[in-house]
Amino acid sequence: MTVYVKYFASLRDRLGRAGDQVSVAETTTVAEIWATLWPEIALPSNTLAAVNMEYASLQQSVRDGDEVAFFPPVTGG
Repeated sequence: MTVYVKYFASLRDRLGRAGDQVSVAETTTVAEIWATLWPEIALPSNTLAAVNMEYASLQQSVRDGDEVAFFPPVTGG
C-alpha cells in the first residue's frame, strides 16, 4: 500500500525535504513509517504525528492512501 508522508518545521529542515511517498505492508503503524524512511535517524522525542489531519499515536495503523504528518511540538511564548 502507498502512504504519503509530510514533515513540518524543524523536522522538514533537518531532513531536507517536505515529504515522501512510501510503499509499506498492509499492517504498518505510524512509528514503522518513520523507521522505514529514516532507519538511521531515531524519531525525535516529543514528535507529534497526525493521520489524515487528526492527531494520532505512533502505534496507530495506517491504511492505503493515508497521509501521515510528523511535526515537533508547538511552543509559544
